[in-house]
Formats: sequence, C-alpha cells, structure tokens
Amino acid sequence: MDKHACRACRGSGGYLVLDLGEQPACDYFPRSGDPGPDPVYPLQMWLCSSCGLAQLLADPTVPEEPKGAEPAALVAQAADAVTRVTEAGLLPERGVAAEYGSPHGGSWLGLLTARGLVQAGPGQRADVILDCFGLMHAADQRAALAERAARTAPGGLLLLQYHSLSTILRCGQWNALRHGHYAYYSTAALTAMLAEVGFSPITAWRFDLYGGTVLLAAGRDADGHAGPDTVVGSLLADDARVGACDPRAFSGLQHQVLTHARAVHDWLLAQRSAGSAVVGYGAASRAVALLRQAHVDRALLPAVVDASPAKQGLRMPGTDIPVIGPTQLAERRPDAVLVFVADLMAEVRNAFPQVEAAGGRWVDVDTLGS
Repeated sequence: MDKHACRACRGSGGYLVLDLGEQPACDYFPRSGDPGPDPVYPLQMWLCSSCGLAQLLADPTVPEEPKGAEPAALVAQAADAVTRVTEAGLLPERGVAAEYGSPHGGSWLGLLTARGLVQAGPGQRADVILDCFGLMHAADQRAALAERAARTAPGGLLLLQYHSLSTILRCGQWNALRHGHYAYYSTAALTAMLAEVGFSPITAWRFDLYGGTVLLAAGRDADGHAGPDTVVGSLLADDARVGACDPRAFSGLQHQVLTHARAVHDWLLAQRSAGSAVVGYGAASRAVALLRQAHVDRALLPAVVDASPAKQGLRMPGTDIPVIGPTQLAERRPDAVLVFVADLMAEVRNAFPQVEAAGGRWVDVDTLGS
C-alpha cells in the first residue's frame, strides 16, 4: 500500500493505533435472503504524528446505508444545543444559516429557522454554518473544513459537533471506528485544523450523547472574538490527560476489542444455554464490527429489531442475522433485548413497556465486559 498522507495536514508520519482486521462495509445492509458472503475490507485507525488527527486509514467501500430512525436523544440534544448557543449570545437574531448534516439523518434547520434565521441557498455564504457529525464523513478533511470556513460570512459563526476522541478512549468505544467515518476528533486536533483555515475556537458545550459529544463554536481570527474560553481550555486539558494525541494511549482501546467481543459472545451463549429468548435492538453501523468480532450469528441472536422501515427485511452485514420491525417484539416475547445503541435505552423502554411487563429485560451491550 502507498504511504498514507494525513487527511488534514497531509503529513506522512503517524501510527497505526487500532486494527479491527477485515470487516464488511458497515453501511451496506444486504437483503435478508442474500446468502453472502459479504466482501470484507481492512478497518484501521491511524494517528497523525504532526497534527494529531485520528483517522480511518483506508476505505474502499461505497456508502449505501439505508436511513435510520433518528433517536429521541439526538432530537432532544439538538434542541438543547440551539438553546445554549442562543443563551450564550452567539446566535444572531436574523441572518442566514447553512447546515452540513450527517448522512445518517437529522437536521437542526427547523430549530434555527424558528429562531429567526433563514436557510441559505446552495453555495451561499451564511452567518451560521452548522456541521452536526457531517465533517467526519469527508475523506478529504482539509478540503471539507476549508469549504465550511469559506462559506462562513464575515463575523459569522462556525458550529462543529463531534463525538469526542477523549470519550472514545476513556470509555473504550472501539467500535466507533467504522468505514465511512474518516476522522475522530480531539479538541486539540480540531483546533489545529481550524487554525489552518484562519479560525479559532470561541467556546464549547458538552453533551452526554454517545457517552460524550462536543459542540464547538469557532470564528474567523480576523473577526476579533475573545475566545477560547475556559470550556475550550478544559477540553484541551482533558485531551492531554487521556492522551488523545499519544499513540500509547490507544493500546487499551485495542485490548478492549477482544474483551468486549468475548463478553458479548459468552453472554449470548449463556442465554441460549439457559433457554432464554434474546433479540437485539438497533441495527446500527457500530454493531457490525462487534457482531463479527464476537462471532455472533442467528443461532445466538435470531434477529435485530430496528424502527427504520428502510432497514427491515435486510440483514446485518457480515452475518445472517435478519433485521425485523418493532411489531415483532410483542410476538416474540423475548426474555432479554440486547440494545446496541445506549442512547436508545430510555426511548425503547418507554415505547415498548410490554417487554418488561412480560418479564423481559433490556440490556445495554456496552455494559457487557465492562
């Protein structure tokens, strides 16, 4: 393979810090009747020694993921975030807003227009540029951030929401690494990337979503913003404490792959041996590598429930496990439902009380082996 060039700074020096081996494309869900086998590709994380950006080493896959249902936790967090930005005095009362959203769905534009902003036209500069988990899907990180910076009007605000690399390291979230997700941001690395396009952090807000996400507000250096403030300083200190730019800090993440996968397999095996009926919930891309690493097939997990009609009738990539609709929860009366997206837990418990009413229980997959 040719030597890798950093997706942000173009540096060639770096370290392979996480290797999940050969994995199916996590965003391609075959029809349940398709016997496979599915093609597999290397899934590796590389840490740039120059700018500190953690990134997907290579991705020969083609994104084709069917849209998922937007979790209630994500909707609530978006509303909370817009309120916090407004209360900080950073959201203009009038102006133009443009959004770079995630291909997985969800939008903040309705919240922003409700605050008096109008939606920008294609390519139009905007007073507020919002990127909610969109930037990480760009293979060329430098070009993608430059585009967002160029569209930010003089005196405008650039808002970037990201799943914190410090959270990934601290919580052992190894399956955050996925095909199609090209970058994993520490605040330190993102600050360096912003500096290259003439922007600096102003402030930030932390949220519990995905175990720890950050919304970073940045402005053009020439606009005379007073930041960065103490919140940004605390995020940078957290990066240093965890070792987000130190390849040695990732060894625990690699170890967690085997520990977590073994725990999931052993738990499912124990449930089957005890005669307990188990189904999964949440046909998320983050579950793909976990199921493959744990050597789980439909003999251990007969089905995964998902609320998205686009995913029903398909199967989990790399396995023979079908994706079914929520109506089958009542029909199957499972003794346990293994939830693959922790942020869904409160929502699904409220939506499907019949599971617990029948004596079943909800189990967060992330707690197995922790």
